[in-house]
Amino acid sequence: MPFGGNKEVAYSNSSTLGYLTSTQALADYATLITDLKKNLSAADSPVVVFGGSYGGMLAAWFRLKYPHVAIGALASSSPILNFENITSPYSFNNIITQDFRGESEDCYRVIKRSWQEIEDTASQPRGLDLLRKSFKICNNYISASSLYNWLYTAWVYTAMTDYPTPSNFLSPMPAYPVKEMCKAIDDPKTGNNTFAKLYGAASVYYNYSGTATCFDLDDDSDPHGLGGWSWQACTEMIMPTSGNNEDSIFAASTWSYDDRAASCEAYFGVEPRPSWITTEFGGHDIKRVLKRFGSNIIFFNGLRDPWSGGGVLENISSSIVAIVAEQGAHHVDLRFATSEDPKWLRDVRKREVNIIAEWLSEYYDDLDPAH
Repeated sequence: MPFGGNKEVAYSNSSTLGYLTSTQALADYATLITDLKKNLSAADSPVVVFGGSYGGMLAAWFRLKYPHVAIGALASSSPILNFENITSPYSFNNIITQDFRGESEDCYRVIKRSWQEIEDTASQPRGLDLLRKSFKICNNYISASSLYNWLYTAWVYTAMTDYPTPSNFLSPMPAYPVKEMCKAIDDPKTGNNTFAKLYGAASVYYNYSGTATCFDLDDDSDPHGLGGWSWQACTEMIMPTSGNNEDSIFAASTWSYDDRAASCEAYFGVEPRPSWITTEFGGHDIKRVLKRFGSNIIFFNGLRDPWSGGGVLENISSSIVAIVAEQGAHHVDLRFATSEDPKWLRDVRKREVNIIAEWLSEYYDDLDPAH
């Protein structure tokens, strides 16, 4: 962070925030790694970069932009194709729909019809009071749209982090949380009460530890440090993910660039650059382009992760390889290993380690052919 690391100054307006870009981030890493190697007398040490999600995008791009600094990259759940018209704007929510529908058709139907029920209830006299009681929302604030966003966030993040072991990545959750949510929705004890079912499911995400007494819809704290991401999503990270077709688990809608641009103008006073990322890093015809350029990149994707729709899912060359796990969620390969990890996950990690070991031995052979 520039300005001596002073966040208040760095985040104060759109020209100071202007330094928060992927290009600057990569340059920072290049400078840091080069400097570390000097300081540690490690001039000849090979460097491999690892990242998941946005970090996975940075890892892949770093290898392409700074091949003299890093000999390879593991890019996990790295949606580098989620720009412009390369990936369908319906893909993201289609995958979430499939995650829930794959667990239980009823579960999918209950969530799908709930949006209209919430809207209908909210528009009736005392309807918001009923919603507040049903979802144990705190007394300070409630609206149909804030409740909608609260539920939407739970379904999206749970699909993303549908890990095979208990986790605390975005909030404390059990193993296979989508399955747990659908169990709550399918619980016969809730009868036909849609809101009771949704409350049970949302609690898997928001209150698995059981300590919450009410849920604050007006909470604008930023526990995951996503404030900076909002800025990037308004400048260069224009990733169309919000389209919903008729089968979607969410209300049908289209992705609108104009809506995004208007909200970015209102919030930050900036106009997005939707084609900058593909200009700076590529993305169109990626197979044809990288077949003759670039090497030593592993792209991991789990198909339960909604971001996998914008990932590289096929090998591009013998050294730019895709590892795809049907049961995998968001950068699950980079989570810490546990004794409960399923075999497919252990196999993925073993394969990644073996590939990276090959890069290292090639590097040392080139360094000292006689060796």
